Amino acid sequence: MTRLVLRGARSPGDIAIEDGKIVALGTVEARSGDTVLNCEGDIVTPGLVNTHHHLYQWMTRGEATGCNLFDWLVHLYPVWNELTVEDVHIAALVGLGELAATGCTTASDHHYLVPGGDDRVFDAIVEASKQVGIRLFLSRGSMDLGESKGGLPPDRVVEDKDSILSSTKSVAERHHDGDMVHVVVAPCSPFSVTTELMVESAELARQLGLRLHTHLCETVEEQQHCLERFGRRPVEMLDEWGWVGNDVWLAHGIHIADTEMEVLGSAGTGVAHCPSSNARIAAGMCRVTDLMKAGVPVGLGVDGVASNEVGGLFPEMRQALYTARLREMQPDALMPEEVLAIATKGGSQCLGLKNSGTLEIGQNADIVVWPGDDLADIRNPIDGLILGPDRRAKHVLVGGSLVVEDSQVLGIDLSKAHQDLATHSRRIWKHH
Repeated sequence: MTRLVLRGARSPGDIAIEDGKIVALGTVEARSGDTVLNCEGDIVTPGLVNTHHHLYQWMTRGEATGCNLFDWLVHLYPVWNELTVEDVHIAALVGLGELAATGCTTASDHHYLVPGGDDRVFDAIVEASKQVGIRLFLSRGSMDLGESKGGLPPDRVVEDKDSILSSTKSVAERHHDGDMVHVVVAPCSPFSVTTELMVESAELARQLGLRLHTHLCETVEEQQHCLERFGRRPVEMLDEWGWVGNDVWLAHGIHIADTEMEVLGSAGTGVAHCPSSNARIAAGMCRVTDLMKAGVPVGLGVDGVASNEVGGLFPEMRQALYTARLREMQPDALMPEEVLAIATKGGSQCLGLKNSGTLEIGQNADIVVWPGDDLADIRNPIDGLILGPDRRAKHVLVGGSLVVEDSQVLGIDLSKAHQDLATHSRRIWKHH
């Protein structure tokens, strides 16, 4: 079998790949028949892992830019309810293409609004991931608590509980392979779902061997909603519903108390930290270092591009570092190596991936090569990478196969996809 060797990187040196796995690191002796990828002077890291995203929101960037979470959602629910399967596909194509271009090899998409209950939208997202070539955690999101029953979403955008559960099982049967596509059971949030949906979703996930994901502790308003509706804080409710375990990770996790961190940390329940989105809607600053000290796995998330207009995971590393330092007023609260570990190993831990997230022999060859030309004068290349300007990846490999080469996404024409997205988006806004 032909061996692929990434040769000459400034950090961490040569990497040899066979059968989709890393087989050697450091100084790799040449072997007859090797295929060589020249990485002279470049920086190589594990592939970035995006633990929370809403790909469909590429259709609605730049809206409600001065709103808090609840007002922002109320503004956008009716718009998202008009999305077609084709809209979702093109948004996913752009979203996943941009993630790949900025070093992401695994992406988690939480799709929770399904117009007309047409679950072909999930087929469309999977198709887009196959075109781009990165791994996908496909969260079959859902909402079953409309306005008339005390929820935030309009009644017309929610689904029936039994239909949701049936669809979730069907989506898993169609797409879950435990390698390139992982289906996740993912009711949306405490203010848009019933207790029954949460409990039965947890039961279904464990019957099928799937992971669980939801939004939690994102805003003060959400906490107030939980206290008024249940008389308990969000993590207490999760525990009652069977949602505390090492097969669960939560989006945002900003307003978590010390005692709640202990509960989550003891169980191995993860948190997807989305610093730019949190800042955009003024939700607060996640206590990342405290969570990690409590044993909570922490990964990074872009969140939807309607609340993070960039759409790439790379900038979230710097933003996470700055947010931690601002919150704690400590210049070493988070260091560049630590945020890189959060974006790679931490994300893999949140998603339950044991063979990704680090550059080690035997791990999946999910790898990013970053151009190092402008970092040659910097003594610590990782410091320069994380704290320096935003950059696109030079090469991205998933399971040892190139999905980005010389800064071009190979599986799709990303420029054309952006043009198509604009056409679809203009159609949506004609009605609003």
